[in-house]
Amino acid sequence: MKHLEIKIKTTSRSQVVDITSKVQEAVNDSGLQNGIVIVYVPHTTAGVAINENADPDVKTDFLMKMGDIVPVDPSFKHLEGNADSHIKAIITNTSQTIFVENGKLMLGTWQGIYFCEYDGPRTRKCWIKCMEE
Repeated sequence: MKHLEIKIKTTSRSQVVDITSKVQEAVNDSGLQNGIVIVYVPHTTAGVAINENADPDVKTDFLMKMGDIVPVDPSFKHLEGNADSHIKAIITNTSQTIFVENGKLMLGTWQGIYFCEYDGPRTRKCWIKCMEE
């Protein structure tokens, strides 16, 4: 089964974009009823996460704290000036696996799927692979 691709256009250096509906749409388009979906970000300065989707302040708090944990630091050796972005992507990870039952993503009540941009603004891609049980 081939993968599907979605495009994500970010508007700032660090940004969290809710892609839950796009992933569900990909599941719908694939016809998957029961199995898993893998969401993969093929970038070294971006990631994908699952977290609370009810309160938008969670995204704000997350980005603020990631900036505190891994600030831009001129002493980093990486020459492109985005070493902090690479480190944040490692912390976040580049993929998530979600169960699908009866054609629906099996997320918790408050959960959403987030594309995490750390080196924008850019146009990014996210690959989605739907696999039957």
